[in-house]
Amino acid sequence: MMTSPTTVESTGAGVAAAGRSEQRPASPARTRRPRDWRMALEVIGFTAPALVLFFMFIVWPMIRAVEFSFFRWKGFGPLVDFVGLKNYVSVLTNDVFIGALLNNLFVVVMSIVIQLPVGIAVALLLNRKMRFQGILRMIVFVPYVLAEVIAGVVWFQLLQPQYGVIDSILGMVGIQGPEQGFLGDPKYAMWTVMVVLTWKYLGLAIILFLAGLQGVPAELDEAAQIDGATWWQTQRYVTLPLLGPTLRTWGFLSMVGSLQLFDMVWILTKGGPANSTMTMATFLINEGTRRSNYGIAGAASVILFVVALALALVYQRFILRRDNPDYADKAARR
Repeated sequence: MMTSPTTVESTGAGVAAAGRSEQRPASPARTRRPRDWRMALEVIGFTAPALVLFFMFIVWPMIRAVEFSFFRWKGFGPLVDFVGLKNYVSVLTNDVFIGALLNNLFVVVMSIVIQLPVGIAVALLLNRKMRFQGILRMIVFVPYVLAEVIAGVVWFQLLQPQYGVIDSILGMVGIQGPEQGFLGDPKYAMWTVMVVLTWKYLGLAIILFLAGLQGVPAELDEAAQIDGATWWQTQRYVTLPLLGPTLRTWGFLSMVGSLQLFDMVWILTKGGPANSTMTMATFLINEGTRRSNYGIAGAASVILFVVALALALVYQRFILRRDNPDYADKAARR
């Protein structure tokens, strides 16, 4: 039988296609499926313990706190006295809680006003070549390493009005401190706590800024100096702009830490005198553990969570987004 060239070509193409189909490996879905299962099992095996602990110690307490906030509960017996949103109304109309919220905002603002410029100045100073540079860096970081309880007890003893070292030193230079002590006078108590907090956390700011300064290329400073820029002009127009991501990250950590402030205030004053140093965290602990108003404490904890979450989202939306590569690309195109 005669076979046309077209038929031969089509037949050959078909044979070739059949050969390729026989040599074609199995579908990707079939080959990847066992590997996907193994990977899924590995992920579950590694993350399951952490997820269980996260649920037990983070998620479950949060759920219980929200549940408590809708009941009038003294800490024993079943939850039967449902009061709806009355606990939230009681907290939001409580003058002590409003004062605690303002104290938290005071700490947030003063942390930025005091620790930011002082931390940058000390970091720029310690970033220069000098003798005993390592020892000086270690000294500024020591307060942050100390436990909150130890630092609080030490400062509590130093600030005692009768035998405290601070009053003795002030008396030697002719300055008379408050009769009740700096922690016992409502006019000075919050400022005194702020001084202790600055002493405690300034070292963290300095170390973070020093780490950020290590990422600034030395060639840029050298180029600015060659162009005739002074040391201050080099820091103002070259170094500090490149330190922006570190400054914004520190600002976020400082804000969140200020809203959660509890340990140091509880040790120094327990929120007193006359609630002048009360924070949201000490308020809810005071209501829950000392007055057994667990419903009020639960409502205060939920409000604290909402306030912290709202401020964090606002900070993320308007400040931290500058460190997003997509935002930087859009800004560069504009």
